[in-house]
Amino acid sequence: MSDVALLSVRNLRIEAAAADAAGRAPLLADLSFDVAPGEFVAVVGESGSGKTLAARSILGLLPPGVRQAGGAISLQGQELSGLSQGELRRVRGRQVGMVFQEPMVSLNPALTIGKQLAEGLKLHERLGDAEIRSRCVEMLRRVRIADPEHCLSAYPHEFSGGMRQRIMLASVMLLKPRLLIADEPTTALDTISQREVMELMVELAREHGVAVLLITHDLGVVARYAQRVLVLEKGVTVETGATAQVLGAPAHPYTRRLVDSLPRRAANRSPRGPTPPILEVRNAAVDYPGKPGLLSRGAPKRVVSGVSLSVGAGEIVAVVGASGSGKTTLGRAALGLKPLAAGSIAFDGVDLARMDRDQRRRFRREAQLVFQDPFSSLDPRVRIGETVGACLRHDPDLSAAERRARVRQALEDVSLGGFEDRLPHQMSGGQRQRVAIARAVVSRPRLVVADEPVSALDMTIQLQVLTLFQALQAQYGFACLFITHDLGVVEQVADRVCVMSAGALVEEGPTDAVFDDPQHAYTQALLAATPSRMAAAAAGLA
Repeated sequence: MSDVALLSVRNLRIEAAAADAAGRAPLLADLSFDVAPGEFVAVVGESGSGKTLAARSILGLLPPGVRQAGGAISLQGQELSGLSQGELRRVRGRQVGMVFQEPMVSLNPALTIGKQLAEGLKLHERLGDAEIRSRCVEMLRRVRIADPEHCLSAYPHEFSGGMRQRIMLASVMLLKPRLLIADEPTTALDTISQREVMELMVELAREHGVAVLLITHDLGVVARYAQRVLVLEKGVTVETGATAQVLGAPAHPYTRRLVDSLPRRAANRSPRGPTPPILEVRNAAVDYPGKPGLLSRGAPKRVVSGVSLSVGAGEIVAVVGASGSGKTTLGRAALGLKPLAAGSIAFDGVDLARMDRDQRRRFRREAQLVFQDPFSSLDPRVRIGETVGACLRHDPDLSAAERRARVRQALEDVSLGGFEDRLPHQMSGGQRQRVAIARAVVSRPRLVVADEPVSALDMTIQLQVLTLFQALQAQYGFACLFITHDLGVVEQVADRVCVMSAGALVEEGPTDAVFDDPQHAYTQALLAATPSRMAAAAAGLA
């Protein structure tokens, strides 16, 4: 621990406040750590480890039903734990700023960006409207918002996730706090946006002498940016030290498990021979309709342009790119969920646009989709067994008993045997993703399109889901179009990789060849921005 601490946490204990919580283990037990001025410290752990509770307790923002039961939190010698809400409001923003995980939730959708940026300055500074506007514009320019003047009058929904996170960072740094708490600030972002936001955060922190407390489950981000790391497991500190030491030679089994969960290149992967194509995409183009005007609709916007690729039987082909590259749109077009403006897509040699009713019904059974966010794609009112079996209802070759048996087998395949009667809210994120996979494979498809299936999961759960997915793919032999922004995941699972940028296919080839010798500058930028590859190198796993 540092000799001169900006933030000092000693023996912090967080408990559930409910009366029936007596005798339960604390949510956070005896947590102690320091953050020195200008230092970058990371707190890592899986969901439920207590890392976000530790961050929120610093600002007195614990959720209802949770309380600080012991310990001390001091900022530059001032004890924060006993402060009133009014006193804490003077600390929040001015001395300690916080960037939250999902900017769309923390930004008010009903207020313009300008009003939200000005709020903190009006609360903590005695400035006129002109000076406030000038500072807001300058900070937006500093975080590389292209048109800061227009941004002030815009609303959060008009920006991408990466832009919203830049705006959140601008709102926090406007007040020049001494400590910046960043709670999973890049989890929902693609690789390039993630690196841009983190680089901005580090740059601004160094410029203003701000210390950073990073809360994350991403060891790649830790390896790239943190000087020290503290590892939490179920509310208990299991290891702490310099980042290179902890990742390179983890002393605790839990830390080793986290490190071992990092995606890495598949061992002894041999090139596949040619196989009959299940999916063929030829010069595909997809347009989005233009924005409606007073009397007419604007010109359509082309989001996928002239893309050609194929997926052979039993092959996993990854489509990678940043947000807005067109990869998800291409995946949905491959399943007939987006109309083509040009080109063609064929399944098993039959053009989707020319399928008759029976062919389309067979296609719906034999081509399935795994969604990125299973919670939003699962009906909260429908039990898991019914959800998984939904696509079997119109299969004429199966009796009711056979459908029930198929559902039970699919759930057992994903290690969820006996979960038929559960509802989605009764399951963890990893379990819901397993349900999404079971729903996709229950019909024994020949093609699965997996759209960012592990992007929102902890590292250990991600490894479990990827391992499960590969095992099911090997067992049932379906072809897979695997859509992701994480090249670390691609390196682990894909036979071939197709790189998309601005709606176009810029590079493709066998995974190992593309990773070892990327030809296109965009592919090189994606590889350089992939934090999990840096973490694997730091841990000696690359």
